[in-house]
Amino acid sequence: MARDALALVEIDAFYGDSHVLHNVSLRLAEGRLLALLGRNGAGKSTCMNVAVGLLPPRRGGVSVFGETVSGRLPEQIAATGVALVPQGRRIFKSLTVRENLIVAARAPSSGAPSGWNLDRVAEAFPRLGERRNQVAGFLSGGEQQMLAIGRALMSNPRVLLMDEPSEGLAPQIVAEVMATIRRLKQEGLSILLVEQNVKLALGVADDVVLLNNGRVAAEGSAAEIAARDDLHQHLGVY
Repeated sequence: MARDALALVEIDAFYGDSHVLHNVSLRLAEGRLLALLGRNGAGKSTCMNVAVGLLPPRRGGVSVFGETVSGRLPEQIAATGVALVPQGRRIFKSLTVRENLIVAARAPSSGAPSGWNLDRVAEAFPRLGERRNQVAGFLSGGEQQMLAIGRALMSNPRVLLMDEPSEGLAPQIVAEVMATIRRLKQEGLSILLVEQNVKLALGVADDVVLLNNGRVAAEGSAAEIAARDDLHQHLGVY
């Protein structure tokens, strides 16, 4: 049985006095893709923030390949092999493409599925290779998303968290991004995906956790969740 690459166990999380996550547990198995689904405000991005240390939980714990990382700083959690592709890309717009990639570079650990460097990112995203000396703020939205993914891969992660990677992109670019996600999954990278496009998410996921109002409403294989009669009700889509 595959071990857990990332586990959130009985998490309670707050923004100020607002209780956002209620006893949330989820487990990302090694080499699998777990999709985290739910309507806006369900707590998906909060789970991501807890996982990478941006929001310390009030209760519960986080572990990476069995190593407890709760209470650590984000950079310490990143050093265990966790990388985040944040919602909204958040690239360094005043730096060049190459500088954006180099700033995140980290030597691969023994547990990383494969090594990433500038040449490999350019191979995966040829447009980034062509524009490596261009200031990132002048890239198109799709190119900026590719850069955000490439920057995360430059840290040679064992666990990759992706928050809304298709948001605001043209269909052709969405197809390219999803093809990249499938390749990363095939290479054995453990991926936690938050995605509003339910069809895309169910098409690439192995497992799914469905959040509703900060609580786990359902979990199972992608096929099991797709077959639920109440799926659209939980997602707020009718």
